[in-house]
Amino acid sequence: MPPEMQSIELIEIHPKHSRAIRWFHWVHFPLLTLLIYSGILIYWANDSYIPIPDWLAKSLHLNFRLANGLAWHFFLMWLFTLNGVAYFIYLAVTGEWKDLFPNRESFREAIQVAMHDLRLRKSAPPVTGKFNGAQRIAYTSIIFAGFGSVLTGIAIYKPVQVGWLTRLLGGYEAARLEHFILMVIFVLFFFVHIAQVIRAGWNPFRAMITGYEAS
Repeated sequence: MPPEMQSIELIEIHPKHSRAIRWFHWVHFPLLTLLIYSGILIYWANDSYIPIPDWLAKSLHLNFRLANGLAWHFFLMWLFTLNGVAYFIYLAVTGEWKDLFPNRESFREAIQVAMHDLRLRKSAPPVTGKFNGAQRIAYTSIIFAGFGSVLTGIAIYKPVQVGWLTRLLGGYEAARLEHFILMVIFVLFFFVHIAQVIRAGWNPFRAMITGYEAS
């Protein structure tokens, strides 16, 4: 072999994410973004938890758009719910939930991943499946957060018609607060997720676009 060929590394391409998983992921992203924005339009009309400064409301065009926010939020809610239910059914039918949901090793791996990210551990724990322990816990938690958002949203949307659900969640004000907290969780997850994607490099992002990962 010529000397100039000895330094060439062979790159293996193997499948990572199915077309359905990529579809659910990329449909959910804009839906969630628009849901949060339309939710802020509704929230601005009665910012009882964290007041929104006037300069921020004006820069984001939040002023006096309650009806617009309600219309978009209720419309997008059904698309978000349908996509989420289809995703959950797909995981159950195909068995891909086994690669996503936490197992007995996930919490230990999550601690090791956190220590590595904080530079308290030199090497990252080995990944035996599609996701490491921290990812399994985070992605599963966000699924349940989505489920909780739908339930709390319905409870404050139809508090009389589904009074049993509103009471189960602690009443209207409690359900409203829970819905707001879940929105904050989604925003925090988004920023952490983007930061981790940037930190991991191009390969994971490419896998979510093309379905294939290089190693």
